[in-house]
Amino acid sequence: MEKVQKTKIYDLEKRTLEYGKRIIHLCRSLSKDTINNTISSQLARSGTSLGANYREANETVTKKIFPFACAFVEKKEKKRYIGSSSS
Repeated sequence: MEKVQKTKIYDLEKRTLEYGKRIIHLCRSLSKDTINNTISSQLARSGTSLGANYREANETVTKKIFPFACAFVEKKEKKRYIGSSSS
């Protein structure tokens, strides 16, 4: 018996954009104090960088190299964050 595999269509650009918006909304809803400000700031940066990283990796030429592009973009983002936090 042959199984028919249904392909799910994921609009990841749209979903990551919506995720970023929800993260920003959550961060704005937190009470303002020293701890929450720090957590909120980091959460907003990491939550919104997901969409940016996906879009940058998605601009690659082929689907075959897409996973490698994602890893490269993530590594580049980490280096940028580490570099800016040590200044």
